[in-house]
Amino acid sequence: MDEAKWYVAHTYSGYENKVKANIEKTVENRNLQDQILEVIVPLETVVEIKDGSKKTAQKKMFPGYVLIKMVMNDDSWYVVRNTRGVTGFVGPGSKPVPLTPAEIRSLGINFPGEEEAKPVIVFNGKVGDQVKILSGAWENTVGQIVNINEGKQCVTINVEMFGRETPVEIDFTEVKLL
Repeated sequence: MDEAKWYVAHTYSGYENKVKANIEKTVENRNLQDQILEVIVPLETVVEIKDGSKKTAQKKMFPGYVLIKMVMNDDSWYVVRNTRGVTGFVGPGSKPVPLTPAEIRSLGINFPGEEEAKPVIVFNGKVGDQVKILSGAWENTVGQIVNINEGKQCVTINVEMFGRETPVEIDFTEVKLL
């Protein structure tokens, strides 16, 4: 028997969970558990900070896509391709291409059983806003945002030190918009 690999199926946006449920039901009904092993809709934990309060939410990492671990053969291909809401597999032409292990790692997806990734924080401030630092060496200092770095999850603010404006990088979680 061939080895199961991860494939990406394209779906109508908003139908990801329905497609997952339909594929799982079809697998159960047709007894294909040995061919289609797992179907996931990758989610990430997002922390939004609004008015100083943190809210955690689950957000789809790739809207319009579902990851499927399966042994590619005519039966499994037919089941997935003919599931309502699926528009096709990701790959050139009609031939699905499995994800490489490097691609799977680079996606940063937590497959069931793996440890959870660091949550992504959505910061609602903008350059020019005033913020107050909540902890650390600069606690209770007020400054103006001069740069927002989403990748590093931090803001650069100007604080006054020795009578001069000095830029300081602070994590999103350690500032509050004023």
